[in-house]
Amino acid sequence: MDLFNILRKFPLLEKISDIELNALIGLLKQENFSKGKNIITEGEKGNVMYILIDGVVDVIKTTIYKDEFICATLDSTKHCIFGEMALLDEDKRSATVKAKTDCKTVSINKDNFEKFIDSYPKAGIELLKLMSINLIRNIRTENNNLKLVYQALIEEIESN
Repeated sequence: MDLFNILRKFPLLEKISDIELNALIGLLKQENFSKGKNIITEGEKGNVMYILIDGVVDVIKTTIYKDEFICATLDSTKHCIFGEMALLDEDKRSATVKAKTDCKTVSINKDNFEKFIDSYPKAGIELLKLMSINLIRNIRTENNNLKLVYQALIEEIESN
C-alpha cells in the first residue's frame, strides 16, 4: 500500500510538507477491521484518532433506553477521520464506530501525536486547526439536529 500517496489526498494532511507527512507516517499504526467489528465503542476511554483508508463505517449512538441509531456513515472515498476528540482530550468515546465493510485504517495515539507536534510545530498547528474546523462543523450539525428535535417535540406536545 502506497500510504504516502493515499494520505496526501486527505484534506487534513494536504497542507503539511512531504517531510512532515513522512515523519507522521512513521508514527502511524496500520489496522484492519472485519465487517461488523467495533473500531471504537461509545463510553470507553480513548486516546486514538483513526484515518479511514479503505471501507465504510457507521457512527452509532445509544439512547438512554439502550436503543442504537446510526447518526452517520463514513466512506473512505470521502477521506474521513474519526476519534479526534479523544485524541485531544482522552475522554470517553462519544459514539461507537462499527465497520460496515472490511476496513483498513491508520491510527495515531495521543503520545505519538504530541511527539509529532513537538517535532513539527507548524504542521501541528495546521493539523489542529483543521481538526478544530471538523469538530466545529460537527457541533453545528448537532445543534441543528437538536433544534429540529426540540421543535418536533414542542409541536407534538402542543397538538395533544
